[in-house]
Amino acid sequence: MRTIQITIDEPMLIEVDRVTQQLGITRSAFIRHALQLALKQQKISLLERKHREGYAQKPVEAGEFDIWEAEQEWENL
Repeated sequence: MRTIQITIDEPMLIEVDRVTQQLGITRSAFIRHALQLALKQQKISLLERKHREGYAQKPVEAGEFDIWEAEQEWENL
């Protein structure tokens, strides 16, 4: 691991310290976890955007998935 330096505002630091104390972890561990979540969300957002763009370029055609309708199982509610 590498050591880096970051700047955050005082209210955020107070909140981070409060949460890390509750969780019993270090600031570094908390920030690493937060960055991992942010990176994962960024990947999800990118995939969702690509998915939307793909369907915009090649929309589903009427009847395209009708063959699978008989395979679906729906609970009677």
